[in-house]
Amino acid sequence: MSSVKLHSAEVVGIDGQIIDVEIDLSPGLFSFSIVGLADKAVDESRHRIAAAIKNSGARSPQKKNQRVTVSLAPADLKKEGPAFDLPIALAYMLVSGQAKFNPAGKIFLGELALDGMLRPIRGALSLALAAKERGFSEIYVPPGNGAEAAFAADIAVF
Repeated sequence: MSSVKLHSAEVVGIDGQIIDVEIDLSPGLFSFSIVGLADKAVDESRHRIAAAIKNSGARSPQKKNQRVTVSLAPADLKKEGPAFDLPIALAYMLVSGQAKFNPAGKIFLGELALDGMLRPIRGALSLALAAKERGFSEIYVPPGNGAEAAFAADIAVF
């Protein structure tokens, strides 16, 4: 498997917008790029993600000669904040064969600390409501966001 797609979301105004997180691995000299109109916090996530993966005991993207390309879509919507850390890290773990799970019907949100722990994000309720409206059945959020996201009925919150 050389590419994987997961889903995340971000707050736009007061509403949640679903974001596709796609990742592709290809042979070549190491590079890790994020495309899709990402702000500085999203672009910097590649450093947090690499450290979090390494410090969680898995093989960091930097340990192999490979090109890692992350696409956040829709490309014309500015992506802001660190909420994409977790879905990017999980997508990398899937595409590199270090994890196995079915991402269908699931939304992933969370900022990663360098040690791999999750930090809360803003707008968990809006994002859970948007996920439910778009037909997702599960949402994965940092522990500090669980109670807020649980106010959205009919979606399982982890």
